[in-house]
Amino acid sequence: MRNPFKAWRRRRLAGEPFPEAWRRVLARNVPYVAFLTEKERRELERLVRVFLAEKTFEGAGGFEVDDEARITIAGQACLLLLNRGADVYPRLDTVIVYPAAYVAPGRRRNPDGTVTEGPQVRFGESWKTGAVVLSWEDVRRGAEDFHDGRNLVLHEFAHQIDSEDGPADGAPPLSGASSYAAWARVLGREYRALLTDVQRLRPTVLDGYGATNPAEFFAVATETFFERSRELRARSPELYDQLRLFYRQDPAARIDAAARGKG
Repeated sequence: MRNPFKAWRRRRLAGEPFPEAWRRVLARNVPYVAFLTEKERRELERLVRVFLAEKTFEGAGGFEVDDEARITIAGQACLLLLNRGADVYPRLDTVIVYPAAYVAPGRRRNPDGTVTEGPQVRFGESWKTGAVVLSWEDVRRGAEDFHDGRNLVLHEFAHQIDSEDGPADGAPPLSGASSYAAWARVLGREYRALLTDVQRLRPTVLDGYGATNPAEFFAVATETFFERSRELRARSPELYDQLRLFYRQDPAARIDAAARGKG
């Protein structure tokens, strides 16, 4: 790490005990933690500490950010960094939290090719200028049901990862040319299949919003990978495998093992 102060602060944080109250918030609002190994839980806690130390939280629309909001958001966001050896969202400075959905001006291209302009109701955004915006109501909804395939924090922070090497285009930083070729082949094919399914009103395991563009496809696929992992593995095994290789996690296998342990 080039910044000596940041490196020193991270070493100091790693040596501090993780507050038990924070651990209870993670257990309650990031239930995926129950599937992690002890080593991964310790790593997640370290990443959460770094996130909280280096990112600023701002309330908007009258919302007051408390520890539950901060730890919930940091915990879910840091799930995407586990086992990857990645920095803690190096382009992110601020997380802005509204109490609920908010209205903002915007321009959006829809899956059918039309463009919508004007005030739009939004649940979250990922900005290139160092900020993520979230609706706390929707963050909590995602925390309450970690198996519905929808998770606002995972979605917006997938966009942050996607944009670390330039504009968000559905291709996050990968390990080499062969990885990019396989990624483009599989995700390109799956994106086109989702677009066709949405146009023909077919049921899909991926949320139809992923058909908006490749960047949204990657974000939606990330949500589904963690929250509906076994369904995604069954319906789109190559897509699942690409995400497994990228995130260096296998959530479907974790759930399989947990189910065997209860049997």
